[in-house]
Amino acid sequence: MRQVYNWIKNNQSCLLCDEPAETGLPLCASCEAELPWLGAHCAICALPLPAADLVCGACQKRPPAFDRVEAPWRYAFPVDTLIARFKHQARWPLGRLLGELLARHLQHAYAEGLPRPDGLLPVPLAQGRLRRRGFNQAHMLARWLGRPLELSVEEHLLLRLHDTPAQQELDAIARRRNLRGAFALADPAAVAGRHLALVDDVLTTGATVEALARLLRAAGAARVDVYCLARTPKADGR
Repeated sequence: MRQVYNWIKNNQSCLLCDEPAETGLPLCASCEAELPWLGAHCAICALPLPAADLVCGACQKRPPAFDRVEAPWRYAFPVDTLIARFKHQARWPLGRLLGELLARHLQHAYAEGLPRPDGLLPVPLAQGRLRRRGFNQAHMLARWLGRPLELSVEEHLLLRLHDTPAQQELDAIARRRNLRGAFALADPAAVAGRHLALVDDVLTTGATVEALARLLRAAGAARVDVYCLARTPKADGR
């Protein structure tokens, strides 16, 4: 059922605790402070690490095709629950709240020197899952990012050629194998020389964004970043 939410009403309540919100979004300051903020992480893939400004062993051993992952949170409570309710229960206000917070995170990162991309590319969803779910959460997140960041959202450049088993059910090696030949570009010439940012909800092993980044690099992309809501604590999903 389609949900309607008045995002600009003056007296907003926190979507997490129902107390008055004073942050400009439907989130109170106390709940915002208690979110699982990422903290120290790998400078490339954003894997949580004990200290900042380090590169994890996996990225040192096998540098990914993407340049940098930007994520505000670890995939932990309550962010994991909010993302699940957004994706699987169509709780769009929760998704929009997370998207607005991600936009603020990125605006701060740009101010600190992160290069701005030329456009946003939502990760395409398999057609079977798209029909069952009725929407692609990555498309929605990209739209919620595009306006405040003043970036174009290119929803149809990345194509998912065929359905594959759900990535959540597979280990890291199987995830990479599962995605061979799964993606294509609608217009390879539109990629050459550009800095593009992939948008998705959660980064676990990174197999999906790695496959897409390799595709974009092969077509001549100058840089590929990844924007997501949350990063899982373990690169292998365990």
